Amino acid sequence: MDKLQIRGGVQLEGEVRISGAKNAALPILAGTLLAEGPVSIGNVPHLRDVTTMIELLGRMGVGVTIDDKMRVEVDASSVSECVAPYELVRTMRASIVVLGPLLARFGRADVSLPGGCAIGARPVNIHVAGLQALGAEIHIENGYIRARADKLVGTRLVLDTVTVTGTENLLMAATLAEGQTVIENAAREPEVVDLADFLCTMGARIRGAGTDTIVVDGVERLQGASYDVLPDRIEAGTFLVAGAITGGHVRVKGTRPEHLDAVLAKLREAGATIQVGDSWIDLNMHGRRPHSVDIRTAPHPAFPTDMQAQFAALNTIADGVGTVTETIFENRFMHMLEMRRLGADIRIEGNTAIIRGMPNLTAAPVMATDLRASVSLVIAGLVAQGETIVNRVYHLDRGYERLEAKLAACGADIERVKDAA
Repeated sequence: MDKLQIRGGVQLEGEVRISGAKNAALPILAGTLLAEGPVSIGNVPHLRDVTTMIELLGRMGVGVTIDDKMRVEVDASSVSECVAPYELVRTMRASIVVLGPLLARFGRADVSLPGGCAIGARPVNIHVAGLQALGAEIHIENGYIRARADKLVGTRLVLDTVTVTGTENLLMAATLAEGQTVIENAAREPEVVDLADFLCTMGARIRGAGTDTIVVDGVERLQGASYDVLPDRIEAGTFLVAGAITGGHVRVKGTRPEHLDAVLAKLREAGATIQVGDSWIDLNMHGRRPHSVDIRTAPHPAFPTDMQAQFAALNTIADGVGTVTETIFENRFMHMLEMRRLGADIRIEGNTAIIRGMPNLTAAPVMATDLRASVSLVIAGLVAQGETIVNRVYHLDRGYERLEAKLAACGADIERVKDAA
């Protein structure tokens, strides 16, 4: 099993090109099931979760080819079965986004209840209730969501809570529903907007994506199209935090600064000088120790839960005391316990972590518990004195493309090693 070996103490300096967004690529790949013609998707990141989604499509009989630039050509005209099996879905919760498109186009879907990161319940009841309101008959049995519908019919959907994958599933289902569907309390994340833009290139009629009310006028069919996935705002934010924690100077390229307003505000509060262009962000800490910041996660456009762990790492060596409050997922503080092994002063009270910054962290072996937790431990390792070993980096490979190579290009002393047999 791979692990990362990090020798801390190097100020990062350099440029990083940002990959396509995992959280946009996965629903877009699922959305190709709606098309009656071939679909070409570019800027797809080479990640384990993407590979899992492509394998899932292949299991259904979808024709998938990938070129050396990770452009994915998908032809869903050959779908032979509408099943998402447990052995694939259990590794990635986002697999549930095939439920809506399968049901809308083929009238049936058998999708295993999801697995994935151990960061909370993330119930599927909103997906199920929404599809039932659109006219589907759904039973949950033997660990599978079994959905059937001769024809989905548009309606008004008011989501109980803001859910990204729930919004995406219902949005995709509504594209082929008869009549108009209104989704209220919809997620506003950029990845939801990207999915809507993709669906529109195939002929869907959608307005309001990026607001809390999305209106979909159903069409009879969607055709093939060509589309490029938006850049990964979480990857961009991660490298900016890595630059800040080391007192360094990092520029991320190929990104969209407007998607990171809440993150950039907190980095400025931490003492970073931030400059932005149309597709780049430049962070310079001028060799200084960051100031502690208070973080409270909430749905977009507020501070993203997927950046919480990275800022927790920043606070461990910052000047002052910072609080991190998690409002989205209930089990997302497991990385805090591992950071204590590096000497971090962290006290947890309910869904808030109180972090007193230390002048230094000390290297130790640590273990990743989920995707963002793993990268927070890497970031902490960049400033820990000595050699930090981050174990179970398969979590990391689910969401970061060539992380260690990109960090090394900015001067980090980091390498991937394999456990001795």
